[in-house]
Formats: sequence, structure tokens, C-alpha cells
Amino acid sequence: MSTLDGIVAAPDTTPSPALPLASRQDGTYPRPQMLRPHWADLDGTWSFRNDGDDADWRGGFPEARDIVVPFPPESVASGIDEPGFHPVVWYSRPITRAELDAAGHGAEAPRLVLHFGAVDYRARVWIDGQFIGEHEGGHTPFSFDVTEVLTADPDAAHTLVVRAEDDPHDLTQPRGKQDWHEEPHAIWYRRTTGIWQTVWLEAVPTASIEYLRWTNLDHQTVRLTVRIDGVRTGGERLRVVARWDERDEPLATIETTLGDASDEFEVLVPIARQTNGQAEDELQWTPEAPRLVDATVSLLTADAGADSAPIDAVSSYFGVRTVGIDGGAFLLNGRSYDVRSVLNQGYWPDSHIAAPSREALRREVELIKELGFNAARNHQKVEDPRFLYWADRLGILVWGEAPGAYAFSPRAVQRLMREWMDAVERDASHPSIVTWVPANESWGVQHIATDPAQQAYARALADVTRAIDPTRPVISNDGWEHPESDIITVHDYEGDGPRLAATYADEAARTVLVNGIGPADRRILVGGAVDHGQPVMLTEFGGVNYQPGAQREDGWGYTTAADGDDWIARITALYDAIRASSFLAGSCYTQLTDTMQETNGLLNADRTPKVPIEQIRRAVTGR
Repeated sequence: MSTLDGIVAAPDTTPSPALPLASRQDGTYPRPQMLRPHWADLDGTWSFRNDGDDADWRGGFPEARDIVVPFPPESVASGIDEPGFHPVVWYSRPITRAELDAAGHGAEAPRLVLHFGAVDYRARVWIDGQFIGEHEGGHTPFSFDVTEVLTADPDAAHTLVVRAEDDPHDLTQPRGKQDWHEEPHAIWYRRTTGIWQTVWLEAVPTASIEYLRWTNLDHQTVRLTVRIDGVRTGGERLRVVARWDERDEPLATIETTLGDASDEFEVLVPIARQTNGQAEDELQWTPEAPRLVDATVSLLTADAGADSAPIDAVSSYFGVRTVGIDGGAFLLNGRSYDVRSVLNQGYWPDSHIAAPSREALRREVELIKELGFNAARNHQKVEDPRFLYWADRLGILVWGEAPGAYAFSPRAVQRLMREWMDAVERDASHPSIVTWVPANESWGVQHIATDPAQQAYARALADVTRAIDPTRPVISNDGWEHPESDIITVHDYEGDGPRLAATYADEAARTVLVNGIGPADRRILVGGAVDHGQPVMLTEFGGVNYQPGAQREDGWGYTTAADGDDWIARITALYDAIRASSFLAGSCYTQLTDTMQETNGLLNADRTPKVPIEQIRRAVTGR
């Protein structure tokens, strides 16, 4: 990788008319921070075969059924609705000339790229019987250049086939909250097999912008990492135009020549208005004022003039904000910020971990804010990027969390490490994400308190996260048994408000908690970790069971309320205990919605509030 010094030119006040403003999109485009004007959505009705014998169906599916992608076959929304085990499934659909045209294929964009948002767990892909490629990892995106096979006869109806393998009993697979039993039990839910995020086709130029990453170095400078794909002639130039659409204000134009030794480059983008300290707050991103900066990133030929058309151009956005820790506080833009979060499983009754619609992702963020929260802990799931877009645009903080595996072995280590690194790279540009959580409650490292190998693994996960992204705090093992952690987090389901208040009352209580045996009879620090005065957060608490209306016989919570008034009183008492603490830097209530047998949500599973939403907000915020 080479670092290039940008040349500051006169601001360009006219973004490319072909590119939409990335920060003002409608949440449809599957990759929100790298928009092109044309793409073909391949979601919808596909042919489907559930094949326990794993025969070879590349040539066709006898007795095929219809499935609605991207909903998993275990779900009602898919049209299959078979919640049992699905070790191997097959998908097929045609790709038509009309879809190639919709993707923007033509002389200016001759290459075609097939994108998958996520396929759980291992995918193999063919077009017209020709093997295209494979990918392992159920939560991370992958792409293939399919130009050669789709343009051999562009007017033909080509056949796309996907085989997905998802062994329900392989505990080395990162699976999060997906149950390995046939029926959901305890805190685990129905499985998700196969395609569960958008499949789409996009045309790109011979040399194209493949990847962008925005990194806040401070309040005045943003680093842009750009990866170029395809055939380059050498000496190309990169132009970055940043503007604040909210005020119709140009902020920076950077243009630099790319070297020939690498396909990945870094450009520093100074935000000129931020050099005046009195004006810094006007542009900074916070949940209360989620300001976004739009940017156009263009790739040009070496001799391109000022008015020359670019080889490639994408529309993007970023937020100007910093996060950190100091003096026992969590810092947002250098100032202490009280994190008021909710545990979000990202699970819907009829579609499971796939959102039922793109609009549902926006509504989820809106509900979190309406309930009085300023943050969400996306639990055991790498969420659809369009959820993160709405978190960026509407304003909530997000805990980025890895879906855990349950076994500890070399294979489990390799799988989770690789998938987690890919997830961090995918999401690192989102200003809403403010911390990373690679492990939770010692899942996959059940003997971390005494096993040096498991301690080394947890430390390695945290350290590789810091190596990829040194700008955000990392929680090494959320809940308890922390090796070195930037934030010390505790899970405590004590249901009595006064007793909870005593545990988190003052510095003396903090010392006892952090340096001893905590809730669930677990040590808080392990493996030689010491208390450096890090922030302490109560990142799971509450979980009060209340079922208005029809009752689930298997429904449960950590405590149970008699009725709606009792439920609100219990939640209020727990929040009063947190508000009385002299040291807690944040909290996370369990949980946003009822999820299958867990009937401890603030909302019903269909996202309707259990009592008027104003009562819940008053309990959460104290006002």
C-alpha cells in the first residue's frame, strides 16, 4: 500500500449529476457507501431444492419449488417454511438481457460483477454450468467477475445456480443465535440457511473502484482508502470531492496521481472548515445531530482534463466524529457520552434474520430512537449494511458484534477470525459503529478463566480488531471474563432495583465488582488483565417478561411482571438504579423485541409496543 499526498484544488461545487447523493438515498442500494447509478436487483422468486442427499443439481432441478430470495427456507416469508435441518440447499434463477441492461452493462461499463450480501454458510456458484467461485462465511459479502460467461451470448437467458451448505451440527461455524437443536431452546432461535441478503448485478468499467474506507483521524482530517480492480494503464488519477449537502457547502477537493506498484491507495482529505475550532461542532456527527458529508470518488485517466469524464465514479458519504475512552468515560467527539443502548437481535417472526423489507430496517432504527435509546447492540449478527445506513443517517450508535461459534478448536479459530476480519473491513466506514465486540459471554472459549490457549485466542481477536481499526474501542469478551479490554462490560439480570443499585453504587462498589467474582458467578477480569480505570458498562440487564394478549406457554424472561403497570414499574426501578450509579458509563437493556420464546422485549415480535411507547421512553430516559 502506498500513501499519497493529495493536492488541494479549488472546491468543485457540482457533483456528478449521474450519481445520487449517498447520504440521501432511499435505503434500497445494497452497498450504501459506494453507490453507482445502475444495478440489477436479483431478489425475488428463484427455483429451490432442499437436498439432504446432496446430489448434483447444476443442470436443473426436477420437482423444484419456488422460494422468495433473500428469505431463508426456514421462514414463512420464503414460501418454503420448513424450519427443520437443511444441510444442503440449491437455488436457481435466469439472468436476462434486460437485467444486464439494468445493471448498466455497455461500452462504458463492459465488466459485470455478481454480488452476494450474505449466504449462510458456504456457497458455491455456477452460471450455465460453469463454476464461478465459492465463499465461506455466513455473514460477509462476496463478489465474482462474471463478464466472460454472461457476455459470451448476451441475448441468451443465462442460468445462475447457487449451492449453500450449512451443517446445523458443526459448532465451529460462526452462527450467533442460531440453534443447533431442531427446536429452539433457551436463548437460541430458528436457523437461517442459504441466501439471506440481497443478490445483485452491477456493471463496472475495465478499471474500477472496488472498495472504499473512510477513517476519522481527528476532527480535521479523514483518511480515504481506495482499492482499484481491473486492468490499469498506469498513471491514473484519483479525485475526491466532499461537500456538506445540509448547507450546500463544498468542503474539499483532492486530486492525486496513483502509482503503479499497488492496487490500494490512501488519500488524506482535510476538512477545511474544521480548522476553526469554534466551528467544529457544526459538522460533527452525533446521534442527536447525525450530520453526513457526501463525497464523489472518481478514477480518471492520467491525462484527463478538468472536464473529462471519469473512468469510474462512485458516490459515498462519511461522518466526522471520533470515539475513545478516558477517565472511566466513553468519549464521543472528545466529550463524555452516556450510552443508553438496547439489545437488538435483528430477528423477525416471518423472515428470521433477514429483514422482511428494506423499509423495516429504517423502521427498526426509528423505533430504537422513539423508545429513548441512543445506541443499539446488534447481538450476534453482522447486520445488513442498510440498517447501518439508517443508523448513520437517523443517528444511533451501534455496537458491531461477531456472531460466535460454540466450539474451541483450530478450525473454529480460523473460521471466526477470517469472517470477523471481513466484517470489520466491510463496516469500518460507518460513523454509527463506535465499538467492536468479537466475543460474547465466553462463547467458543468456555474455559477462558483457566485455559491459557483460550485466553490467547480472545486477546488475539481483540488485538487483530485493533490492528485493522485502531480508531474504536474493542470489548474483548462482552459480559464477563475479560482479557485486556478497552471497556469492561457486565451482564447482570438482577431484577430488584435496590439490589442492582447497590452493586453499581460508587467507586467502592466498582472495585469489588471489577476485581472479584461478578454476576453469573463469573470473574470480570482473567488472563492477567488488570483494571486500568476503563469505562464500565452494564451491557445486558432487565429482560423482564410480559406478554400482553395471547400467551406463549414457552415464553420466558429473567423476571416476570404481573401486568403492564408492574412491567413499567420494574423497568423504571432498574433504570433508576443505573442512573444512581457514580461510575457506569453506559447500559444496554435486554431487549428490543420479543424473539420467539424470549418474551422479554420492550416491543412485541411484530414491533408493536406492549404499553404506550411514551411510558417506555419515560422509564428508559427518566423524563
